[in-house]
Amino acid sequence: MDTIVLKKYASRRLYNPLNSSYVTLNQVADLIRTGKDIKVLDAKTDEDVTAFILTQIIMEEAKNRNALLPVPLLHLIIRYGSTVLQEFFEKHLEDTINSYLHYKQAVDDQFSKWLNMGVNYSEMTRNAMKGLSPFPGFSPQRGPRPPEKPGKKKKG
Repeated sequence: MDTIVLKKYASRRLYNPLNSSYVTLNQVADLIRTGKDIKVLDAKTDEDVTAFILTQIIMEEAKNRNALLPVPLLHLIIRYGSTVLQEFFEKHLEDTINSYLHYKQAVDDQFSKWLNMGVNYSEMTRNAMKGLSPFPGFSPQRGPRPPEKPGKKKKG
């Protein structure tokens, strides 16, 4: 996958040299949502500031929803320092999110198979039931069959 490299200027503006235009944080988020990878370099120092920009996007979205993390968790992060948070993100959160996405895809695939099987099963059932009557002794082509006399066997 190609990575789009953006330049961050001191004015906090982000520049996309591919199409010679400035982009907003929302536009960067949209690029990421479409599956693009983003790398952001400081225009003056060439330092990689991608994590800062991505965090800024997440914080802006959290601000619009008035929450990103629960308040008790934020207290713990402040109380025990950012090292604990960084360690947690590096060791656990990414694996957890990836596992969740993998599991979600598997469930979605299985559900889709069940839906397809149900559609196919309905068609198979209709074909198998052709010509069968739900009423014993009644044929849709010949009408009702007269009852058999006791003791007399049917030929054939």
